[in-house]
Amino acid sequence: MDQRAGIEHHSFSGSDVPEAYGPYSHAVVAGDFVFVSGQIARDAVTGKRIDGDIVAQTRRCLEIVRDILAKFGLGLDHVVRVTVYLSDIDDFDAMNGVYATTFRAPFPARSTPQVTMPFGALVGLEVTAYRAGLGAAGGRA
Repeated sequence: MDQRAGIEHHSFSGSDVPEAYGPYSHAVVAGDFVFVSGQIARDAVTGKRIDGDIVAQTRRCLEIVRDILAKFGLGLDHVVRVTVYLSDIDDFDAMNGVYATTFRAPFPARSTPQVTMPFGALVGLEVTAYRAGLGAAGGRA
């Protein structure tokens, strides 16, 4: 963890979270918010994108985001904002089916743009979580 002016930068290696491809943090904590960098469906050991359709890749992205949030004592129910990046907007319904069974009402705010994804990924996710009332290590204050 790198801490500057009350902002904490977290990168994880040797864990269940795939290592970062480049110069970015997996998550940045600023006040009561945790900003999780965009994640594509990668294997935690090899770092390679997993094979599979939009359903499999969406599930894997959500698993990675869940695992990052867990390092702060948070879960998907703490997520207040999601950006889902799709390489093909025609995959929206299939992605949305997985998303709807993973998040529960009241749902986070969300945007879903179509973009060109790296490494041939079909989907990517980034989230912002709110951790009011939690201490720095993630436990309840």
